[in-house]
Amino acid sequence: MIKHFVTRITIFFMGAAAIHAKAIEEPAYELLKSWDDPTVEIRYYAPRVLAQTTMAAGENSGFRILAGYIFGGNAAEQEIAMTAPVQRSMKGNPDATMAFMMPTKWRLDELPEPDDERVQFVAQPAYHAIVIRFSGRATEERVNEHWQTLLNFIDAQSLTMLGSPTMNQYDPPWTLPFLRRNEIIMPIEAPSEMLSSTESSVSES
Repeated sequence: MIKHFVTRITIFFMGAAAIHAKAIEEPAYELLKSWDDPTVEIRYYAPRVLAQTTMAAGENSGFRILAGYIFGGNAAEQEIAMTAPVQRSMKGNPDATMAFMMPTKWRLDELPEPDDERVQFVAQPAYHAIVIRFSGRATEERVNEHWQTLLNFIDAQSLTMLGSPTMNQYDPPWTLPFLRRNEIIMPIEAPSEMLSSTESSVSES
């Protein structure tokens, strides 16, 4: 059983590596402002549904639980397409979670019930966020370094943080480090000059 599951995970990631840019759905957002040094953006994210679980036993356990759900571990025995990124809490969070975005073709009330009660659904409303992007391996040291850079940037821009940051990884684990896309996403209170009518078009897409 475990061997079969690992094989399916491996096959998925091999396929994902080949067609990632075209086939893997990512959260819809509107880019509101960007900077090049550091690579920081302010975005407006559309509403989405997350399948979420705690990481009490570490990141690998969280991934296995969520992957089990989308690979048919549900009441309908139906496979659900993988999306990107894999979202997780930052290190040190005592209530650490991992989440997969559910494909937008699924409404919350249409998703099949998980076989594993540790999978919970979260309806995330539209929100503004400041995001720092970096490549390479997302080691704890490098993540902390970029998080501190983002905190300094937030302070310099006089932005107000809301909630907690998340670490987001977009690529299969064997992707070459310089090709990897990592992002730390921090919800913020949007400055008034960034509020516009375009928000409604993002939330409805």
